[in-house]
Amino acid sequence: RFIMYEFKEEFLTGIEQIDVEHRRLFEIADELYNLKCEEFMPDKYDNIRHILEELRNYTLTHFEHEETYMESIHYERLPEQKRQHEALEETINDWDMDAIDEDQDETIEEILRLVTNWLVNHILHEDKLIGKQD
Repeated sequence: RFIMYEFKEEFLTGIEQIDVEHRRLFEIADELYNLKCEEFMPDKYDNIRHILEELRNYTLTHFEHEETYMESIHYERLPEQKRQHEALEETINDWDMDAIDEDQDETIEEILRLVTNWLVNHILHEDKLIGKQD
């Protein structure tokens, strides 16, 4: 099976717990991508809902762990990180479940765009800096 969302070395922060959790977020994104490619499933609503729930719950847990770690090392960019985390949480929480049912593939693509953007930009430009602060 082709893995579209693969956690590569360039995404490592050097903080084991954060890296493990980021790896899981990549796996969730990959599940979503595979759902998008599933041609013989006429109704993906329950699957989308399930993955979205998992994404929401896992993201909250991950942000909590990441912020606790940043607090423990007195990370100077913590307020900015918290703002970015809250913005993503809001976006995920505001997802209209009824709209999902109207155009399921479009919804999957929208979620994937959001997640891809977040995984790549946030990890590469924000989270990697955490590992650089001693």
